[in-house]
Amino acid sequence: MGNIKIKRIEAEMVKIISEILNEEARDKVIKNATITGASVAKDLSVAKIYFTSLSNMEHKALEKEMNEAASYLRLMLAEKMDLRNTPELRFIYDESIAYGEKIEKILKEISEKEE
Repeated sequence: MGNIKIKRIEAEMVKIISEILNEEARDKVIKNATITGASVAKDLSVAKIYFTSLSNMEHKALEKEMNEAASYLRLMLAEKMDLRNTPELRFIYDESIAYGEKIEKILKEISEKEE
């Protein structure tokens, strides 16, 4: 499958899963999740969905909650996307935002020391 088509599918997945979480999720933990990206296998068998949350829960517990809801989210995704086979969803906590904030803090501290 073409790389452009995969990228389009990934973008559409992010949009639709975000909508499902925002409009249809009942669990407060899942509803507070923000989808930051998706990575779909070339054969469309698996999709890694990256998310972050403002919840104070531990990241592993958040991942567990999201992965428990994955089968429901996959079912809803299948209804809203026009794919022959809907990929299995695997949710992964996105550390990049926290990592970026940490780097920004370090750079700020270095900048303050130079002044």
